[in-house]
Amino acid sequence: MREGAVATLRFNRPTAINAIDVPMARGLLAAARELAADRSVRAIVLCGAGKGFVAGGDLATLQADPMQGAADLIGPLHEALTLFATLDAPLIAQVHGVAAGAGLSLMLQADFVLAAEGTRFNLAYINIGASCDVGASWALPRLVGLRQALEIALLGNTLTAADAERLGLINRVCPAAELEAQVQALAQRLASGPTRALGQMRRLMRTSFDRSLQEQLDAEAAAFGQCAQTADFRAGIDAFFTKQPAQFRGN
Repeated sequence: MREGAVATLRFNRPTAINAIDVPMARGLLAAARELAADRSVRAIVLCGAGKGFVAGGDLATLQADPMQGAADLIGPLHEALTLFATLDAPLIAQVHGVAAGAGLSLMLQADFVLAAEGTRFNLAYINIGASCDVGASWALPRLVGLRQALEIALLGNTLTAADAERLGLINRVCPAAELEAQVQALAQRLASGPTRALGQMRRLMRTSFDRSLQEQLDAEAAAFGQCAQTADFRAGIDAFFTKQPAQFRGN
């Protein structure tokens, strides 16, 4: 769904609390490919229909044929995440009800996470005798530190929204009735920002753990140089000197 420069991707298997089956995984990949080709999208919202965000991967798919089922689910999900990581448009996760397993892993990849009061979080993989996928082992230690990440992953305990906020898994908890409005306000704010600069910033932050200081300084210099060539950069500089709000167009 598109509203102006904001694209919303809604997981839509409400009778299964949006457990990800193969068609849904492939659908997410198709959406990621479409978004990667559309520079007019300047913010993306991930949300779930019905009573929850995403309850994890579809266990019926895995029960029928564990090896092939895992490959059919993980392949497109991982390719989709790789594409999302290249985008300039920030990702916002709008979470309610439950985020478990692959649903929690997907949530962790977002740049912002707003969750409704009463939401429950569980990495859950260990409870079915599996290790994690969908980038959880990359994102979780970066967000909460290694000790907390190991506790969340190895014990499989359920976390409340307050727990998730305290640990840094989410940005903030919202009253359920206000969640969508707060997410849309944030999405519109981001969509009116300097999109190319937002993209450079999100990629610099996400890759900083993998570089030495000198490598990161070089990456920052290159990214700044690319931003300096944009119309939004010129608009921002001009706005500073005219003391007027900058009108960013995303290019």
